[in-house]
Amino acid sequence: MKKLLLFAPLLAFLLPSCSVNTPVSRIDKNPAMFDRLSNSEKQLVRQGRIRNGMDKQAVYLAWGNPNSTSEGQQGGRVFEKWSYTGVRPVYRQSIYTGIGFGRGYGRYGRYGRGYRRGYYPYSSIGTAVSYLPYRAAWVKFDGGRVQSWQRGRN
Repeated sequence: MKKLLLFAPLLAFLLPSCSVNTPVSRIDKNPAMFDRLSNSEKQLVRQGRIRNGMDKQAVYLAWGNPNSTSEGQQGGRVFEKWSYTGVRPVYRQSIYTGIGFGRGYGRYGRYGRGYRRGYYPYSSIGTAVSYLPYRAAWVKFDGGRVQSWQRGRN
């Protein structure tokens, strides 16, 4: 029991960071914001979808916080753009060959009697995974309302 009490502060710190960020969780955290939406917008937000004419709060509830925001000007009007980033795994295989210096192979194995220092060949085959970021979606707001948006299909 005492050990459990020692780990309680650690668990209290780690558990909130493991929470899932979904439209339902954002709605539960912001019920007043959700109640202000029209019935058709509520249905779209629950599905994680947006449409032209929605305000920023509805987009936040549907898609969450953007990874970056920017603003610009087009046709004499100021607009704001929210960008959402995703990551894609990239798998690669590598073959390494070369000549090294150090303990070489002797008459009775690498570390046995007769080992010698010097140059020796080596090779290695490996697999690695890298995660590359990409822009998964963006929303363009004009006057605080969605003017246009784009999202990739899975």
